[in-house]
Amino acid sequence: MADAVIAAPAPRLGVGAFIRDPAGRLLLVQRRRKPEAGHWGLPGGKVDFGETVEAAVRREIEEELGVALRLDGLLCLVDQIDRAAGTHWVAPVYRAAIVAGEPVNREPAALAAIGWFALDALPQPLTLATRVALEAASV
Repeated sequence: MADAVIAAPAPRLGVGAFIRDPAGRLLLVQRRRKPEAGHWGLPGGKVDFGETVEAAVRREIEEELGVALRLDGLLCLVDQIDRAAGTHWVAPVYRAAIVAGEPVNREPAALAAIGWFALDALPQPLTLATRVALEAASV
């Protein structure tokens, strides 16, 4: 009998969108699921096999919030490593703007709430990716 091959854990690839409205408010979603359930964070999700990162961020935001985006460049790259939980996510975060639609929660099983927030009145707690993106945006 051949020895079983056990694959080592591997990083997963996610995406996020740093979306501000004309008033400068930031669009955040409150997560229901791990990791960081209950935290407020940037909308986004995972990249599917064979999908470009930019296509994934557009698709994820369309699925979650029902809006179309214009991507305005890469803001930052987030490494979220939780050795205790055995997870490692790598997530490019893009600056983005809504070009069509109004955000609504289209995934209530995954998102407890969505909202626009002034940068000096952000809800807490914030996800790691959101904190990294805020620092990268120098806001």
